[in-house]
Amino acid sequence: MDGRNKLPGSSVSSTDRKTTEKNRRNQMKSLYAELSSLVPHYTTKADAAALPDKLDEAARYIKKLQVSLEKLRQKKEKLQGGSVTGASSAVEGAFGHQNSLFEPHIDVHRMGSALEVVLVTGLDHQFALFTSVLRALHEEGAEVGNASFYVASDKVFHIIHSKVRTS
Repeated sequence: MDGRNKLPGSSVSSTDRKTTEKNRRNQMKSLYAELSSLVPHYTTKADAAALPDKLDEAARYIKKLQVSLEKLRQKKEKLQGGSVTGASSAVEGAFGHQNSLFEPHIDVHRMGSALEVVLVTGLDHQFALFTSVLRALHEEGAEVGNASFYVASDKVFHIIHSKVRTS
């Protein structure tokens, strides 16, 4: 068969395939751009890097996040130690202050890249818990900017303002 004996619908089908392929390429380009925006760039020439290099970088970053997530899950389970009724039980289980006059309570509020940690303790173990929370924040990559406390009745309120480091 030569080129003159084409079926009438074949040119329409060819145009449809071209349009479909163009749409697919545009969608893939959009998805690559979105992926690239989610992965931190470690080099200054990341935009000039080849697509396979960008995909390798994204895969490595995702694997790193998965490992970090698993470590955090294990740490959370260790802190919770079984049945947990809230953050105060996690603090109690982690630091062994079950005979306190006041059960410790911790609240963490995230505001963008900033964290506000409010720790409420009894007078008996105030500084041990406070320093443990500071150490945990430091180990998790937070920079403490301001820490203060005040005493009201038999409770000590510690307020810690920190910023998550981006590196």
